[in-house]
Amino acid sequence: MKWQERITADPEILVGKPVIKGTRIAVEFVIDLLAQGWIEEQILDNYPRLTREDISACLSYASDLLKSERVYPVPT
Repeated sequence: MKWQERITADPEILVGKPVIKGTRIAVEFVIDLLAQGWIEEQILDNYPRLTREDISACLSYASDLLKSERVYPVPT
């Protein structure tokens, strides 16, 4: 499964932030829940429109974004 199948960005929805297709739930929000210690089951129980694949897509999206990030050394 590719994250592109589940994540979209539309300027008309949440000012263009990446969201899970068919929802107004931002990738950023799901990642924040996981960072706060929520487990997958808690997310699925509290947001029944989401699936395990949606959560996985959010993580894959974040991973791809970080892999493409460029780090420039600070001059010393």
